[in-house]
Amino acid sequence: MEPQTTNSDFKLWRKVNLVYLVFAFFPMVLNPQLRGDWVAWLATLVAIALFLPIYWVSYTAPPSRQLLTCGAIAALGLALTPFNYGGNTLLIFAMAAAGYGLPWQRAVLFGTGAVIAYAVTLHFSGTPQIPTLMLAVIGGMVLLGATMSRLQERRNAEMKLTQDEVKRLARMAERERIGRDLHDLLGHTLSLIAIKSELAGKLLSRDASAAATQIADIEAIARKALGEVREAVTGIRATGFAAELAAARLSLLSAGVSLDTKVEQMPELAADIESALAMSLREAVTNVVRHAQADRVEVEVESSPRAVLLQISDDGRGATIAPGNGLTGMRERVEKLGGQLSIDSAQGVGTRLRIWLPMVAPA
Repeated sequence: MEPQTTNSDFKLWRKVNLVYLVFAFFPMVLNPQLRGDWVAWLATLVAIALFLPIYWVSYTAPPSRQLLTCGAIAALGLALTPFNYGGNTLLIFAMAAAGYGLPWQRAVLFGTGAVIAYAVTLHFSGTPQIPTLMLAVIGGMVLLGATMSRLQERRNAEMKLTQDEVKRLARMAERERIGRDLHDLLGHTLSLIAIKSELAGKLLSRDASAAATQIADIEAIARKALGEVREAVTGIRATGFAAELAAARLSLLSAGVSLDTKVEQMPELAADIESALAMSLREAVTNVVRHAQADRVEVEVESSPRAVLLQISDDGRGATIAPGNGLTGMRERVEKLGGQLSIDSAQGVGTRLRIWLPMVAPA
């Protein structure tokens, strides 16, 4: 099913297009033979009055009725032509509706048929064929533009669906990961606490000292579990680098920026190292989308047993980098892990961000 556009900008565009109806009156204004022909004027006004409601529904009609509405507009133009050869204006509107509402093969056939029918009508009405050439050139361009616009809307709709599906799958995978981590983390600990609590309850009336020892163990286990939960929550909040790279590709694609990646098969990274890389990538991509005015971004990752290097380059306008909250937070995060951050940027050349991190963060 073709995507239907109903936003206010498109409605306004449809209204503005009606200004081209003025061309239907040009032959009667420029041609002295038609200037005083009241029949031609009346026929033109009647044709336009019938055209307007059909035109208004032509962009929102279901696919099964698109050909019918386009044919009705073309029929009005052909019926007007013997009285006023400016009827080709309505044929151009019909070709625009066909380009937007019909599959491109049918739209081309419809446009070709409209031009031929108009030429035949001119022939039998004794009018020269020059308006036919105008219809073929202008109508063909309009049909092509409408077809390209429809295809672009379909691509945008498919891209939006793809982005939504990726986000949905990412959320599902994240929930599954959280469930597994919490089960692995708390399952054994809670079982141990339950066993020791039951044992302490049995020992309480017979051996208070042993019961106190079990209670002390329960407290130590609970405190340890609390620390592990805090660490797990920190890891849950962090985004994996691969997921962040996929999100960056979608974000740049939506902004019309291409992304090239050169990412080696990285070894298993510590959670804090991977989180720092992911958050740095997110901040850099956000800055590119908002400020760089770039056409292309390149992300490169190199790793060794001792360190990992992330480079993010763009071909944007470049400028002197003024430290802000995002850049300052990125630098602090990297330096806290014993790494280094550097930025090279020049006016009109672009920006390169380099982040070096050791594989093992300092204690």
